[in-house]
Amino acid sequence: MDRTRCGWCSEDPLYIAYHDQEWGRPLHDEAQLFEMLCLEGQQAGLAWITVLKKRECYRQHFFQYSIADIAALSDQALQDKLQDRGLIRHPAKLAAIRTNAQAWLQLQQQGINLVDWLWQFVDHQPEQHTVPDYRSAPTYTAASVALSKALKKQGFQFVGPTICYAFMQAVGMVNDHEDHCAFKSLPPLAEEHSS
Repeated sequence: MDRTRCGWCSEDPLYIAYHDQEWGRPLHDEAQLFEMLCLEGQQAGLAWITVLKKRECYRQHFFQYSIADIAALSDQALQDKLQDRGLIRHPAKLAAIRTNAQAWLQLQQQGINLVDWLWQFVDHQPEQHTVPDYRSAPTYTAASVALSKALKKQGFQFVGPTICYAFMQAVGMVNDHEDHCAFKSLPPLAEEHSS
């Protein structure tokens, strides 16, 4: 069945699957939130489809492992990863994944639940936005600026306000599906499957 989608979603099957099954759905899994935060940082200066096409390679190198394992990667291990064309071979971006894992663990060691900590920036409820056209969606908001400042203060990297806003869109903290999009008012996948 054909469904109307957001204007940014191309005909690429990978993009369609991401739009239909992930983007804008509230996400509360710690490992997946960490993955998305890091992947949004990898996108900086690039098209999201570039990251999507490399996502499985990133998962092989990083995200099938615990955050503690990522935090413990050696400099040599990161250097070795730069040889894989399946990754975005930007030394600072790859190093930021380890740095972010270390910062994440430091917050955990303070007894902070990272899922709750991230979601507090939208008062634990997805913000519903009116978006007539994807070009009218903001690139950052007061909430993404606050999240960016808080993350940077804790030592995270590649977490500017625009990256944080893209992260918030991706994990459903904000609903920026276009108003005409058939996926604008769908419930989270978990709720769909449990009914």
